[in-house]
Parts: sequence; structure tokens; C-alpha cells
Amino acid sequence: MTAMEPVIRPAAAADLDAVAAIYEHYVRRTVATFDETPPPLATWQQRLDDLTAQGLPFLVAEVDGEVAGYAYAAPWRPKPAYRHSAEDSIYLAPGHTGRGLGAALLEALLEACATTHVRRIIAVIADTGSDASAALHRRFGFTEAGRLTAVGHKHGRWIDTVLMQRPVG
Repeated sequence: MTAMEPVIRPAAAADLDAVAAIYEHYVRRTVATFDETPPPLATWQQRLDDLTAQGLPFLVAEVDGEVAGYAYAAPWRPKPAYRHSAEDSIYLAPGHTGRGLGAALLEALLEACATTHVRRIIAVIADTGSDASAALHRRFGFTEAGRLTAVGHKHGRWIDTVLMQRPVG
């Protein structure tokens, strides 16, 4: 039996336990995020509420009825002049990588951003030694805008971030 095609849809409060569990994996076991403590469920609810209030997308990918990944666009920086720029975040549940789910989420996120005030999407990618995230972004027209060296320290190592960007629309 093969897995069903993913259903990409707006996130709902009922999805946030799964979203939190997915993110917890990356917080505890990887350097893909610089968070060192998984945020509580209340933080996820606040993020969903805030992004919804700002008209920004927060999407989940459902596979076989389960949340297998999520993506959202959040304000790039709080200063008003940055209001037309957003940062994307995409995370997949362990066991759901390498199957095109990240591409489906990124494509849907970019389409959703095209109906908002966002004109530029920025990806901040931790240099983990894998090119998967940067390669995914390049496939969707992101170009490298720079590198910040040794700006994060997690799990006993210094980590660079690669900045990528692309226009929306």
C-alpha cells in the first residue's frame, strides 16, 4: 500500500501537538534550529494566532491523516521598514524527508505568500553539512545572499547560517 498524496492546508489549533513534536525532534537532536529548549504548546498557539492576525500563512502537510510537516512565513524583522519581507520555516517529521514533502510545503507557502503583503522571502539555513535545505530553496528560485560564520553554538559545535532570498510572485 502506498502513502496518500499529501494534503497541504492551513494549520489549526488541533495540529499544534504534532507541530510541536516535529519541532522538538529538531531542537533536541539537530542543529537545524538554534532553539535549545522546545517551546511549549502555548507558544505554538501564540505563533499561529499572531501569524493569522498578520495575514501570514502557517501550513501543515497531512499524509495518511497525520501531520507530517509544516511551514510558515513569519516577519523577517520587527522594524516597520521590513514589513514586506518574511522568513520561511519548513520542518518535516522524521521518516517523511526525501519524499517531496518539503517541496510541496515550500511551493504552497510561496503561493500563499503571493496573496499577502510579502514581497521578499528569506531563508536562514543552518549549515549542518547537508545541502538538502539549500538545494530545496534553490529549486524554487532562492539565491544565496550571504553567510554568517559561527553565529550559533549548539551540541558542542559552532554553526554558520546561509542566507537565501527570492522575490514573491
